Amino acid sequence: MQPTATVLVYSDDANTREQVRLATGRRPAPDVPVVEFVECATPAAVIRELDKGGIDVCVLDGEAVPMGGMGLCRQIKDEIFQAPPVLLLIGRPQDAWLATWSRAEAAVTLPVDPAEFASALASLLRSRRLQSA
Repeated sequence: MQPTATVLVYSDDANTREQVRLATGRRPAPDVPVVEFVECATPAAVIRELDKGGIDVCVLDGEAVPMGGMGLCRQIKDEIFQAPPVLLLIGRPQDAWLATWSRAEAAVTLPVDPAEFASALASLLRSRRLQSA
């Protein structure tokens, strides 16, 4: 049985969640585990899933409503003990400073560029694996 990584994807937009799944494929890089997704459309669902544990990386939509991924990321970093790394989906490259404010470990722009996204996600999965080793 292969090891898996669990990636939480938060967006109120089903198309954005689909872009993330398609850009990831079965695994974002050959040296990281196969990915399983937990999809959330509300901030409350994200917090519930994180409280359960077992999430390796969060992908949060900075453009989501009613609560954007940046504010949610900051809340996660403040409230969740040993919060998983966060990959933030931002609307424009100029918003990268907001990703830093939110304490996200990485950010990519929307619409999702499959190569850029997979590279960023794989990097976070590698760092998470090193932290837990």
